[in-house]
Order: sequence, then structure tokens, then C-alpha cells
Amino acid sequence: MTRALPDDGAFADMARQARRRLPRLFADYLDGGAHGEATLHANRAAFGRRVLLPRGLRDVSQIDLTSGFAGMTLDAPFLLSPVGFAGMFHRDGETGAAQAARNHGVAFGVSSFAIDPLERIATSNASLLAQIYVLRDRAVTRDMLTRARNCGISNLILTIDTPITPLRERDRRNGFRDRTRPSLGQWLGLASRPAWLVDRMLGQGNIIGNMASYTSARGVLAQARDIAGRIDPTLVWHDLDWLRHEWQGALLVKGILHPDDARQAASCGADGLILSNHGGRQLDPAPSPLDMLEEIREATGDAIPLIVDGGIRHGGDVVMALALGARAVSFGRPWAWGLAARGKAGVEDGLARLRRETVDIMALTGHTTIHTLRGAGASVLRAF
Repeated sequence: MTRALPDDGAFADMARQARRRLPRLFADYLDGGAHGEATLHANRAAFGRRVLLPRGLRDVSQIDLTSGFAGMTLDAPFLLSPVGFAGMFHRDGETGAAQAARNHGVAFGVSSFAIDPLERIATSNASLLAQIYVLRDRAVTRDMLTRARNCGISNLILTIDTPITPLRERDRRNGFRDRTRPSLGQWLGLASRPAWLVDRMLGQGNIIGNMASYTSARGVLAQARDIAGRIDPTLVWHDLDWLRHEWQGALLVKGILHPDDARQAASCGADGLILSNHGGRQLDPAPSPLDMLEEIREATGDAIPLIVDGGIRHGGDVVMALALGARAVSFGRPWAWGLAARGKAGVEDGLARLRRETVDIMALTGHTTIHTLRGAGASVLRAF
């Protein structure tokens, strides 16, 4: 039996709208996790075990959230995580979400499995990071790197926690990636959401546009199955030497949760680490990134930026992560809910709300800049 959904925080209204609007196939894909979904819930529970300490009689009339990593200066320490197939949620697609990120001065990670091709997303002029999986055919990966460079992108996210795709019960139940074309039941499920269906008819197409030139499969389901099956499960640390040779820009490694892996990634030339359990979609059970943050910070020192990805739903979550050593936070489901609910406007509203909450919490804890918050460290909070 599937557990109740975790707390959606500041994004609860848009999450409800998204679940009403999306066919179950995509709503479950967005919300679901691997196996028993314990990791999915652990990401939120980690924040619930901590509280922030209020401070008084400080001048908090001006709060500055300016931050940055990997050579980017951001108006707030937010990275919109790569989310596969997000363009299927609304015709504004990943390009619209990237435009929302640009308007708020935050970074946007482009999924390899984006419905919009990278070249279209790059027209947003957002601070983009291109996410890749290393495929068995290195020529395909090399071409993806060339495309990123040609789009003016200088930051790369290498996702390392997906050598296999584990059982995800909701996806299995809905036939996601198990089929190469929709079944009758899936067609009926899609048709049960007429607003979404009309929106898709007005969209750019129902293919994985970012990978379409690398597969002969037709349609999203067939392409997803084909491409996921070509991710190289033999990838080892030594292969990062090859990637570093091919890519001269900044390289962020996503999927780090073990201190030894953090040290290894740093020694291989990573320019940043994204602490992530893939939103609970891979190893289950696994620890939350927040729970591992201090240990990994101790293992790597402060020279390499750490980004916490997983469970971010409130401004208080942002402040906790930064106080414990993160340079920024990353989140996927929240912006995807906003996109599914109301397109680009929904992403903008979600970012505005999270920013406002973060400003509120900064003021109430007595900190006016990200620098002073990170300098105060763990004294900002208490764990129970």
C-alpha cells in the first residue's frame, strides 16, 4: 500500500492543482519513489527533526540572498533540479520553466530527458546547467557535450546514482517505461484529463526532444525505455578522467551521499557536489541529503561547493541547509508542480513564495546575508 504523500510545504496549492490536472501516469511519475518510498519521506522528515532559533534586536531591514557557485552569481541560492519529461506536464515546457528561473535570477538544470531540446531551452538566457548521463555509446555523450558548449553553457551536472532503474511501484502500475506505446487503459487515462490533453495538442510535440536525434524509437514511452536502457552501468571513477578531458567547464557531480564518494569526486576534479538521493527514486531506504551534509562537509572542507537536493519545501528548509554548510539548495518536484499547474506562471509563483519565505526566516533568525548565515553555522538551529 502506497504511503500518504509527504508535506508539500509552500507548494501545496500548486501540487494539488497539478495532481488534479495531470493524468495519473504523469502525476504518479512526478510524485513517486522507489520500492517502499521510505527515502521519499525521509527527505522531508530530516527537516522536521530540526528547529531554527529566533534572534532579536538586530537590524534586518534589508535582506540579501545573493549567492552563487560554479562561477554563477544568483539572486537567491536556488537551483531548479533537472526533471525528466517535465515538458509533458504543460506546453510551456522546460523553456518556460527556465524563463521563470531567469526572471528570478536562479539556476536551471536541463534534464537529458527534457521534452524541449537543449537548444530551445538555451534561448531563455537563464543560468543553465546541462545534466547528462554517460551512455554506453560515448559518441552520444560527446555530442551532448558539444551541443551544451555550442549553446553557451559552461556548467555540467553528471548524475551518478542511476546505474540501474529500480522498481518504482507507481510507474510499474501505470506501465510507465514498460511499454513502447500507450495501452488502451493509458489512452483512457490521458483522455480523462481533457484540459491537459488539449494543452498537449497545442504543444511542441510528444517526444523527448533533447534526445530525439539519438534514438529511432517513436513517442515518449518508447524513447524513455530505449535511452534509459543505454545508460552505462559500468561507469567508474576512472571514467571521470575521460569526462574531465572532454569538458573544460565546471563539473558538478550529482548523487553523492557517502563521504568517501565525496572525497573521491573532489579528487577527480569535481567543481561542486550535489548531495541527492534522486528524490527517493533510486536507493530505498537511503539517508536524506540534509542528514549527510555535515559529515560530507567535514570530509571535503569548504573549498568545494555542496548543494543539498531533496525535500526542500519551505524557506526554513533553505536556511537550515545553508547553515549546515550548503552553498545552495536544489529542488525538482516543486517547480514541476508549478509547471504542471499553471505553466511558466506557476513556476514563477512558486519561486516567489519560496524566496519570500527564505527572506522571512533569514530576518527572524537575525541574518541579513547568506555569508553571515553560513558563518553562524549550526548555532542557528537545534536538532532533536
